[in-house]
Amino acid sequence: MGAVTSPDIEHSSPIVVLALGSWEQHGPHLPLDTDTVIIDTVVQTALMLLNDHQSEFLVAPTISITASDEHAGFAGTLSTGTSALKDSVVAICRSASWAQGVCIVNGHGGNIDALNEIVSALNHEGIAHTVWSLPGYTGGDMHAGKTETSIMMHIAPHAVRVDRIVDGNTDDWTALMPAMREGGIAAVSPTGVLGSAREASAEHGARVLDFYARHLAQHFTDAMSRWKTDAR
Repeated sequence: MGAVTSPDIEHSSPIVVLALGSWEQHGPHLPLDTDTVIIDTVVQTALMLLNDHQSEFLVAPTISITASDEHAGFAGTLSTGTSALKDSVVAICRSASWAQGVCIVNGHGGNIDALNEIVSALNHEGIAHTVWSLPGYTGGDMHAGKTETSIMMHIAPHAVRVDRIVDGNTDDWTALMPAMREGGIAAVSPTGVLGSAREASAEHGARVLDFYARHLAQHFTDAMSRWKTDAR
């Protein structure tokens, strides 16, 4: 987006893609920017699937520090908190009055509370937007486990400390949620891992990335179709 000049888009009314990552602990084996690396790759891969429609989108800089309060107590974690994230995303969407709308693409589960407030505010103001978060799948896990470790093995193998991989709490996330809301990740997993990271593989990561990208590409396609219809 930074290479585009204002006159380039003055009459084109593109769709803005605003991705949300995070900067937080991902166990002893994954880097702090794992969510950001993953969501950036998902966005890039999804847009490539759109072929001739890629030019209808402008990708804004990813917000890489978001609501990660649940990771407090682990070194390296930075967080905006829910309120600040909500205010900043709403303000960014408000400022994009020159666009057809904003597709908010979320790569971090801790942003869900903020996203609910963002949607409410944007609906109230009548600002065109969509929200997409990484979808779940059978066999997936929550944080720094098989899912994220596999994707990172596929897209950034140099960043995975394979010799440090450990499993975390493998209980169902619905059972863990009350304790996590009360005491954060540290209350349920001393390692910061939720899931079976030792089951990870690059091959599984490639399949999950393909699933995510196709899911997001369809979301982009639906947004294009709806906003073009609304503009008639």
